[in-house]
Amino acid sequence: MTDTLMGKLLVAMPGIGDPRFERTVIMMCAHDGEHAMGVVINKPKDELTLSDVLGHLGLEAEESVAERIVFDGGPVRPDRGFVLHSEDFAAGEGTQDVCPGIRLTATREVLEAVAGDHAPQRFLLALGCAGWSAGQLEEELRHNAWIVVDADNSIIFDEPHEDKWSRAIRSLGFDPAQLSGGVGNA
Repeated sequence: MTDTLMGKLLVAMPGIGDPRFERTVIMMCAHDGEHAMGVVINKPKDELTLSDVLGHLGLEAEESVAERIVFDGGPVRPDRGFVLHSEDFAAGEGTQDVCPGIRLTATREVLEAVAGDHAPQRFLLALGCAGWSAGQLEEELRHNAWIVVDADNSIIFDEPHEDKWSRAIRSLGFDPAQLSGGVGNA
């Protein structure tokens, strides 16, 4: 499949119709003819820090890392951690290249690195992911539920997280206020 969205950002259009995805930005980590998978990068989990997650695994991190927020990565597998990170870390086959400069690791090894002194330079931890079955995402795109934006490290990793949606839209040259929630075909 040459029209893959892997390595792109999916940005929810106003009026997407699913409150779980209102104003959501998703880093697409896999996309082929059979399925699609991504991680929400702009929805912090209320009152949950990296320290909480690491503590559950019996790990402890220094304070500067421990107080980082954890993201709600999506409704699929909410008990599983997904770490998007810079390419200065790899856990063998447990790490997947998403696009130049960005990798995904969903193993304990990356959390041990984060807790220790081998953390990737840039990373974010999300619990859960977003997933689509064959053709489902393509159908949502035909119905204008999402716009596709090139990946940008500053949108993915930099704060403030609540501005990621509008920054992603502005990267296309649009003011978010110009977007309509209506759906139609020309």
